[in-house]
Amino acid sequence: MLWHTYFRLRAVSGVLLTLMFVPVLVEHRTSTAASEDTSSPDGWPGWRGPLRDGVCTETGLLDKWDDEGPPLSWKVTGLGQGYSSVSVVRGVIYTMGEHDGKAKLLALDEHNGKERWSAPVGTGKPNSTPTVDRGQIFALGYKGDLVCVDAQNGDQVWYRNITEEFGGKLVSDIGYSESLLVDGNRVLCTPGGDDATIVALERTTGDVLWKASLNEAREELSAKGADGAGFSSIVLSEACGIRQYVQLVGRGVISVRADDGKLLWVYNRVANNLANISTPIIRGDYVFCSTAYSTGSALLKIVPDGTGLQATEEYFLDFRKMQNHHGGLVLVDDHIYSGHGHNNGFPLCIEMKTGKVAWRPGRGPGTGSAAILYADGHMYFRYENGVMALVQATPDKYVLKGTFKIDSDLGKSWPHPVVAGGMLYLRDEDALLCYDLRQPKASSRQ
Repeated sequence: MLWHTYFRLRAVSGVLLTLMFVPVLVEHRTSTAASEDTSSPDGWPGWRGPLRDGVCTETGLLDKWDDEGPPLSWKVTGLGQGYSSVSVVRGVIYTMGEHDGKAKLLALDEHNGKERWSAPVGTGKPNSTPTVDRGQIFALGYKGDLVCVDAQNGDQVWYRNITEEFGGKLVSDIGYSESLLVDGNRVLCTPGGDDATIVALERTTGDVLWKASLNEAREELSAKGADGAGFSSIVLSEACGIRQYVQLVGRGVISVRADDGKLLWVYNRVANNLANISTPIIRGDYVFCSTAYSTGSALLKIVPDGTGLQATEEYFLDFRKMQNHHGGLVLVDDHIYSGHGHNNGFPLCIEMKTGKVAWRPGRGPGTGSAAILYADGHMYFRYENGVMALVQATPDKYVLKGTFKIDSDLGKSWPHPVVAGGMLYLRDEDALLCYDLRQPKASSRQ
């Protein structure tokens, strides 16, 4: 999920993480909400939320910010390096970080950020977000270490390395960045191997259920892109009544059947050979996808084709019209909101059905790429330089409702923002910040 400048920096950071105890420093603010239980049973269980679409359904949030932004409830440091975002379920925050050469999966208290437990996840600076499912946590490390641990104490349930076991490889040497999908009894991952592009593992044991390969589609693939996994995450589709997994890999967007991994369709035009990153958007029989590096965006319609399926191109937008680097795409009603531009987050809203631009105001209040999220009628833009912006989610016009600079500057502000329990969570390398978004009437601080 995060790349360009990162792609250049990554070459000097081969050091990986430890399971040593690392003290977490907690900075409390007078606005702390520790006295009120804001957790919910479902919360934010993984990458881009419950439906992997970047949409938060909570209400009662602030609809404008003053210059100081929403109150900072707490801030913790000592989490380690990396660009992992967070998951928040039943009062616990899950994230990942590298410390002293080794990676770890962390469980933190939702109300103050204090560490509850940690567990090893191989080596390297993690980019993935942990997935929470039925009392277990599934996480993927930089070098392909895949772990399943107990959510209560971090005890390992099972482990596999998708690089070693499945011939895994990436389109570029940035490290695995996929956030794992759990669907029923399947844990889905994307090793990117020649015979194992996508693999389904049994969630309780880690046993292989099936492996999907692109080999049978070689004639359909052009020279665009490169073999190997991209840096996106799998999403679920029911296009044409067939349960399937859609993923953006080095050769473009692909889909495999959920039951057995059979390759259903491929679309190559959005592929590049450096970094294919943004998670596709799914709606009914449609798939919207976008990549940067002077590539572009496309809306696909999935249609029956004999005994199989085919992805037909509804339209293609070249990179001058729309390219999303690594900040993500969010569909609200009939419009897609995103940051536009390679290593840029110029605010953009387009109509999904036609690709017609609803608004494009220019640079926006921050610089660099922008990671985005929807909650309670607004888009949250997190810019690379640490500026947060609140934008009304309407196609009528661009309406900026407030900005603030986050209270941390430890690196590029790339991790995607999360809203859960009325709180805004922002990971910044070694730090995690929690801001209170609740309207005053809903806050015990009053």
